[in-house]
Amino acid sequence: MSEVCEACQLGKQASHPFPTQTTNVSSKPLEVIHSDVWTTKTESIGGCKYYMSFIDEHTRKVYFMKHKGEMFQHFLNFKAMVEKEKGVSIKCLRFDGGGEYFSNEFSEYLKEHGIQRKYSCSYSPQQNGVAERKNKHIVEITRAMLNEKNLLNYFWAKAVTTAIYIMNRTPTTAIHGVTPEEKFTGKKPDVSHLRMFGCIAYVHVPNEKRSKLDPKVKKCIFIGYSSKQKGYKCFNPSIQKLQVNRDVVFDEMISWYSPLKVAEDGEARNGDVSSNVEQESQLISGPQESSISGSSSTPWKGKLRYSNIVHGSSQTSSRTPHVDDESSDSEKSVGEESKIPSVTTPRAQMAKKVLKTPDNNSGV
Repeated sequence: MSEVCEACQLGKQASHPFPTQTTNVSSKPLEVIHSDVWTTKTESIGGCKYYMSFIDEHTRKVYFMKHKGEMFQHFLNFKAMVEKEKGVSIKCLRFDGGGEYFSNEFSEYLKEHGIQRKYSCSYSPQQNGVAERKNKHIVEITRAMLNEKNLLNYFWAKAVTTAIYIMNRTPTTAIHGVTPEEKFTGKKPDVSHLRMFGCIAYVHVPNEKRSKLDPKVKKCIFIGYSSKQKGYKCFNPSIQKLQVNRDVVFDEMISWYSPLKVAEDGEARNGDVSSNVEQESQLISGPQESSISGSSSTPWKGKLRYSNIVHGSSQTSSRTPHVDDESSDSEKSVGEESKIPSVTTPRAQMAKKVLKTPDNNSGV
């Protein structure tokens, strides 16, 4: 045994390094469940500030929970779901030293069902590294998804749910390049239905909910996938309403919010991505006036005029409008009309000449 210098310990002691790799990986599902609670100051659409993750060490499957005060009820729901699906019981629950895990009700339940409780030392979140790293990964993906489409921060809960949904269907090196969904269920997941989070979604309106002249779609924001229905979650900022629908057309290249017009107060607005129709419209009476600076522009004085066109022998005429760039003939001045040369036919000239010739028999 080596001698310990008390003065050196008082002046130089540092924390011991943590292992970079874990060696006690479970061999069966639900042997060890890692859990952690994450919080934010921004309330979600539903008014939540927390989510809780449950990670199966064998399958790396993540579940989304919301309210911190309802942690015990969330654990009961999670336990009933996974044990019913796999047919095995949870053996161990590992978490940090958070007070929400030490309630009397929760402690008595773990003892009653024979579930071991393991938690990290104070100020040592590294001992709960699986859950901590997973939460970091979830938050990084969530932040990237929100910023990609310039979404407001109160969409964070929907972004977290979508991030977990995608992560469970993405291969990971922790389980040798297999997706957590396939490892847990034994079936390879289908990813053909995945769409870009936050893009524009045109949701079909059923015939029963619209008249014949109403638009056939509602313009919404795609915010995730439903776990209870086979459809897409879409949020309509105009009426602040969430709906699930299967008849959706996505425009994944466009965002609802412009990067320069995102409201700081968190209120959703319309028309950020709509074009100015008035600037592109044309006057019905003719072309617009010239707007070039420095040049004298005169208003257009033309008029719409209709000409009768005869089709075939039926003598049916159709009125075809065409535009005059100058004033019509009916608006010419009297002086201009006098300058127009007269046209005389050859027969008229001959008749005029006959009238001027004297009659040979008129000498009586």
